[in-house]
Amino acid sequence: MTFASTDTYIATEDLTVAVNAAVTLERPLLVKGEPGTGKTELARQVAQALGMEIIEWHIKSTTRAQQGLYEYDAVSRLRDSQLGDERVHDVANYIRKGKLWQAFEAGERVVLLIDEIDKADIEFPNDLLQELDRMEFHVYETGETVRAAHRPVVIITSNNEKELPDAFLRRCFFHYIRFPDMEVMKAIVEVHHPGIKERLLTTALTQFYEIREQAGLKKKPSTSEVLDWLKLLLAEDLDADDLRRDATTALPRLHGALLKNEQDVHLFERLAFMARRER
Repeated sequence: MTFASTDTYIATEDLTVAVNAAVTLERPLLVKGEPGTGKTELARQVAQALGMEIIEWHIKSTTRAQQGLYEYDAVSRLRDSQLGDERVHDVANYIRKGKLWQAFEAGERVVLLIDEIDKADIEFPNDLLQELDRMEFHVYETGETVRAAHRPVVIITSNNEKELPDAFLRRCFFHYIRFPDMEVMKAIVEVHHPGIKERLLTTALTQFYEIREQAGLKKKPSTSEVLDWLKLLLAEDLDADDLRRDATTALPRLHGALLKNEQDVHLFERLAFMARRER
């Protein structure tokens, strides 16, 4: 089985090649790209296309690598010992399996998503090197070794907020999701909003790319944001003529779906002010 675009996800040729190469090599696929370019959704679509279950591990700033393996709940064991609970005699009752453990013990091959790895501490990727390389780890409390019955397809996403260690990068197949051009974006929109009028779509996307290319913009709108914007335009039953902008305003209609901070809104308001002064 190989991965390709699905009915709900448009994958470029280079992305398709990267996914299938990582699956063939049995290496983790490290996917980078702007937020909102479909990195997390990619893992779900890969699982669907390959007919596999997906196990998702969403990383936070406080997440530790050990949590992906297992956690030993010593506090609960101490409490149970004070209450005279018989469970206290078996330490296995206090071992909480992490996402890697769940993926390793699955009865068939699964997709393991490690989402936004760059949110964690810089040592987080290094702490997972051996486990992802050897597909096994040791549980010190019980003395057992957990080995992957079926090597999972590992997909790791990063928003490039911090550099990842070289030793970690060497073990991954890397792909950067470039921001889609106009033609690819039209194909993506057709998946989410089938039958949208060509003139409205072209006008809206032209404005969208003009906004993204505006110098001084703090946060460029992403794919997910343009899809939300188009959904609003369709809900309001607007057409291409309704999107026309003149010198009185440089802001697009329903701009709150695209511009997500006051600095960027003020930037376009200043552009409109300067345009009016020059008239």
